[in-house]
Amino acid sequence: MNQSVILTSHLDASTSGAVAEPAGVYGHDDASRQVAWHYGDPLGEQRAATTSTIIVDRSDRAVLEVSGEERLSWLHTISSQFISDLPDRHSAENLSLDLNGRIVEHFVLTDIDGVTWIDTPGPRGAELAAFLTSMVFWAKAAPAPRADMCVLTLVGGTARTGAIAELLEIPAGAAVYDAGDLPELHHDDEPLGFWRIMPPIGEDRSLPVVDLVVPESEAQQRWHSLVDAGAVPAGSWAYHAHRIAARRPLVHVDTDDRTIPHEVHWIGSREEQGAVHLDKGCYRGQETVARVHNLGRSPRHLVLIHLDGSTDARPQTGDPLTAAGRPVGRIGSVIDHFELGLIALALVKRGVNETIELAATTDGEPVAARVDPDSVVADGHPQAGREAIDRLRKG
Repeated sequence: MNQSVILTSHLDASTSGAVAEPAGVYGHDDASRQVAWHYGDPLGEQRAATTSTIIVDRSDRAVLEVSGEERLSWLHTISSQFISDLPDRHSAENLSLDLNGRIVEHFVLTDIDGVTWIDTPGPRGAELAAFLTSMVFWAKAAPAPRADMCVLTLVGGTARTGAIAELLEIPAGAAVYDAGDLPELHHDDEPLGFWRIMPPIGEDRSLPVVDLVVPESEAQQRWHSLVDAGAVPAGSWAYHAHRIAARRPLVHVDTDDRTIPHEVHWIGSREEQGAVHLDKGCYRGQETVARVHNLGRSPRHLVLIHLDGSTDARPQTGDPLTAAGRPVGRIGSVIDHFELGLIALALVKRGVNETIELAATTDGEPVAARVDPDSVVADGHPQAGREAIDRLRKG
């Protein structure tokens, strides 16, 4: 692990003593986007999210804006979520798929005062910006990278209540994907940036998540004010530990070039906290989504894996998962969790029995693994196409 001390450009005073996120973790290999991995007590920082609230620098995410009066209808036609009617100050998760329905990009969007803000994992920012720009044609929409904006994230039970919620002016009745203006920093300032409520994470998905999308020039002051209100500084290790425990995938880490949305449970409307709306059409990859939903099952599914942490060998993203020497899956995100030990997300063939002994092979050395049975999602939805075929066969 890289143990160098870092000072990020917009949080210099706040990150003194922070240990840098290791190069290559979760797809990041750009030193300019390196964030704090932890502040000296990574497991304690994870625990703090369960008793109070942690604040995490997630400026490794790329931020874009899309302006123009046709921005939502245009995005609606080239992505998987139903967003043409997205209300002001609301958010959604969305996917860009290829022609075969495989996941290319995952991003979060929030519409504020006639501008749609998008953020996505940093390594995917340039690719997503290039794709959006190439798809504009004659639409009244203008996508543009915003390197001057960054993301901070609050995780924990007090993120939605008490002093922190009062400081951010989050209403008591705010729901997941609601968003709102951040209060002004100075008496004469206009509000800068916005807050956004995301689906909860953690082992039992009970830890509220609030993202702040703010100008980098204001991030340090926001950070200090939130720490003064009770937020505990934590590194990205803590955030990812709770994300992985909640089985929330990270694109191009927990997905590969064959992954379809059904495999990682991204199917569903905004109200269902999904990224693929099944009642909309006219987007790239729609045929695969509809065919799998109506006629079949995805070939793999995302599960939580418990790994043997007693050896020096540590599986890495992309390592194969085997059963009796036979390849049955692929390792995604790997993390040390303060309660669960060494865990990972993995894409596993759907026919693999969840009780079977597995091994994650890294550098030729097998590491014992087993599927967490509670992470297996039953795929028993009615299949209209299959039911119609069965009725025809029965006469």
